Amino acid sequence: MDEALAAEHSRRLQAPDVVGRLLSARGVKLDEAQLFLNPTLKDLFPDPSTFADMDKAAEVILDAIVSGKKVAVFADYDVDGGTSSAILSRYFRAWGRELILYVPDRLTEGFGPTPFAFRALKDMGADLVVTVDCGAAAIEALKTANEIGLDVVVMDHHLMHDDLMPSILALVNPNRPDDKSGHGFLAAAGVVFVLVAALNRLARKRGIAPEGGLPDPMKWLDLAALGTLCDMAPLKGVNRAFVTRGLACLERLENAGLKALAEVAGIEAPKSVYHATFVLGPRLNAGGRIGDPWTAAKLLATDDRAEAIQLAEKLNFQNQERKEVEAGIQKAAIEQVERRLAMQPDLGILVVGGEGWHPGVIGIVAGRLKEKYHRPAIVVGWGEGLGPVARGSGRSVPGVNLGELISGAAKSGLLLSGGGHAMAAGLSMDPARLDELLVYLEERTQGTTRELAEARVLEIDGALSPGAATGELLDLVERIGPFGSNAPEPLFAVPNVRAAGARRVGENHMAFDMVGEDGSRVRAIAFRVADGPEGLAIQRGDAIHVAGRLRPDTWRGPGKVQIEVADISLA
Repeated sequence: MDEALAAEHSRRLQAPDVVGRLLSARGVKLDEAQLFLNPTLKDLFPDPSTFADMDKAAEVILDAIVSGKKVAVFADYDVDGGTSSAILSRYFRAWGRELILYVPDRLTEGFGPTPFAFRALKDMGADLVVTVDCGAAAIEALKTANEIGLDVVVMDHHLMHDDLMPSILALVNPNRPDDKSGHGFLAAAGVVFVLVAALNRLARKRGIAPEGGLPDPMKWLDLAALGTLCDMAPLKGVNRAFVTRGLACLERLENAGLKALAEVAGIEAPKSVYHATFVLGPRLNAGGRIGDPWTAAKLLATDDRAEAIQLAEKLNFQNQERKEVEAGIQKAAIEQVERRLAMQPDLGILVVGGEGWHPGVIGIVAGRLKEKYHRPAIVVGWGEGLGPVARGSGRSVPGVNLGELISGAAKSGLLLSGGGHAMAAGLSMDPARLDELLVYLEERTQGTTRELAEARVLEIDGALSPGAATGELLDLVERIGPFGSNAPEPLFAVPNVRAAGARRVGENHMAFDMVGEDGSRVRAIAFRVADGPEGLAIQRGDAIHVAGRLRPDTWRGPGKVQIEVADISLA
């Protein structure tokens, strides 16, 4: 951290030292501070015309709206896909038009459009398909669309290759090789939000509007924020404005579907990144993981209160079912990992698999393993109604490019398909070759000791005594938010404390008071530690050092804080 920069930030902003230090640690320049702290769409929203094919896409879609063509939206089954399709559906509805909705089944169709899906949409009478959060790499499906006379516009944000550019009416993707917008960090929901702005601009230019006037996209910022946060898009540039303004919109619960989902989740006013990513997000994802993949997209697009409640309850039930499935797979996966590590403690990667392990949750389990063991992890499932092909999902740590490893395994013939990016990857394979894959990946991650050691390092923003963890400090920290991908939440060390009043919460969590050497104390919660050495140290009241993040303590009322524990070590 640049101490001089931190001091100058605090002086110019007339803010306490902690604000300047946090800004400096996050690389915020002096002339960026005001906009960083108060991101606005007015200042940060991009010109739609800077996106390759955006004007062309707006022309095609607005022509379809005006002429009454039958239009379908093909959405990915995750939150980003659901929010993107809902923004588009609501825009069409404002013009008195309804979209055909198509969301693929994760198990039977996989990611993105297929020739089968496009033929099905053609049979439904679709004249135009708009793909959201997918499509840029669906070469065979796009070829089929051309063959059957189905017009396609792609709205995507995933990485793509220059030699795979399909021939379609418009392909909008800030990550296509020839795009000059500089907005490759957008989630699909952000790209679609820019599209509706382009549509409104074009409609004004043509002097046309629906009966009630042009729709106001600002009402859909809650959807843009949800897609951005749940897809872990970097919180920089206009994404900060989407999330900041979108969370304020979300708190009002004007979207019938989100209102119903918040009610079944037991929250009155979802207004935080936590509510979006850890309360609403998993429920919206549940249908795509183990249930009906259409449910979330329908929920986010509906204005019917009764339908919203029915769909929200369905998602809430499926999310509970997902947790149970995930817990069983995670337990079995940890047992495999422990046996493997007992034989070879210096493994550079963890590869586990099992029959009946549901592909909808293996990515979550891979993430849990990565967090627990601080090294890349791949989880593979097959059989028991899932088909003869095994599917795998992996998560990595900084310094180990998992996408390259999986792509290499695919090129070597070990996999049927595979790829991804540095921190996450997916694959399909013959389950009989799992041991071969394990050996291949272990050989190629030998010598990553330094990278794995660095993955265990926590970057601390400062040290606190329990008494210094106050509501006033939390208010100052929250000024630096929102927090998420590429915008780390401040992490504080609380040294030399002892736990008092420790109690088990839920299945494997610990709640306790951290008591400092001066007798001051603050409430704390530590997740998934009760059965491990950390939980034992808490229960014994050992002297410990704690790293954690400030959280509002809603149980004790306004202004109260607690610390969510990130790590514990014996003092």
